[in-house]
Amino acid sequence: MARYTGPKTKIARKFGEAIFGDDKAFEKRNYPPGQHGANKRRGKKSEYAIQLMEKQKAKYTYGILEKQFRNMFKRATAAPGITGEVLLQLCESRLDNVVFRMGMSPSRSGARQLVSHRHVTVNGNIVNIPSYQLKPGDVVAVREKSKSLESVQNSLANSSHVYEWITWNNDTKEGTYVSIPERIQIPENINEQYIVELYSK
Repeated sequence: MARYTGPKTKIARKFGEAIFGDDKAFEKRNYPPGQHGANKRRGKKSEYAIQLMEKQKAKYTYGILEKQFRNMFKRATAAPGITGEVLLQLCESRLDNVVFRMGMSPSRSGARQLVSHRHVTVNGNIVNIPSYQLKPGDVVAVREKSKSLESVQNSLANSSHVYEWITWNNDTKEGTYVSIPERIQIPENINEQYIVELYSK
């Protein structure tokens, strides 16, 4: 599968924030990578460079490839509502993202692996497509045979995030995708307007 598998801290440093979650290495060196690091004088970025950076940040954050991301943008453009918001809502509605938000995995890449390895069910059926788009009311659960997985149990034990648009029952290891999140409920630091401007050129 064509996914970025290189050093994540390097990417986080490029964007100036820990987009992949807690990262001790990033905290030590939270300046751009490269030979001169923090001391390099960086010229003023062009409008295009800023827009491209924002798109790349969104792609890396959600683990989506260019072709997939462009197709999602087309769907967002065709849908009613503000294109940028709809784009982020489509990203948040992906199965791998909701598995991550529910706390079954500490990272989106881990959540993607859980899904592709058939550990997750949607409405009682195994779904192994990480990009599967959930609809409000869908019930996402850990497969019965996988409830004893140590990685899942550890992740749930350390999960403390609560999101208004999803519910989670730790006893049954299942949750509900209650509603499509509003922009204000999405915690990611992404300026979606820049992405819309970039693709609209």
